[in-house]
Amino acid sequence: MFSLERTETFSQDIKKSRFVAHAAPVMSEDEAKGFIAAVSDPSANHNCWAWRIGQAYRFSDDGEPSGTAGKPMLQAIDGQALDRVVVVVTRWFGGILLGSGGLMRAYGGTAAACLRAAAKTEIIPRIEGEIVAGFSDLAVLKARLGALPDLIVVNEEFTASGAILTVALPEAAAAQANRLVTDLTSGRAFVRFGDG
Repeated sequence: MFSLERTETFSQDIKKSRFVAHAAPVMSEDEAKGFIAAVSDPSANHNCWAWRIGQAYRFSDDGEPSGTAGKPMLQAIDGQALDRVVVVVTRWFGGILLGSGGLMRAYGGTAAACLRAAAKTEIIPRIEGEIVAGFSDLAVLKARLGALPDLIVVNEEFTASGAILTVALPEAAAAQANRLVTDLTSGRAFVRFGDG
């Protein structure tokens, strides 16, 4: 599954109507709503949009005939296996009616072209864990953990005997991190994942 690295814009004219797409990565529904509000142009005839964040999704035809704008845009997101993405396609009417099929192709096609042009980044499922370590193991542990790809130390909390490191890492690397911590400290330090 992929998301976008940054905001992307694409525009085209179809039978004298101007279509401008804006797409962006988002992490929440509120972020998607904020982006829609920010890029929608009140002078345009329609500001249609669609977003997907995991299993949650929404779309709007913004006054176009039902099913001719938002749904094809959501299909463009899903068709490129994207997640955590919002797309807004703004239309300025040029005087020629496109019909239902034409509108679906125009909105879906403009959104798809914008998404195809955008730089993508892979979404890596992450889990958080806590590493409990004594002061004597802390320096070497932090140095070796830094060598693990995609491991991030989110927080470091000191205790009377050492520290608790909160780490975020790809799910696939959890067993490797656990082994590293156990082996490096001869079992003195340990990792707790989730409710473990």
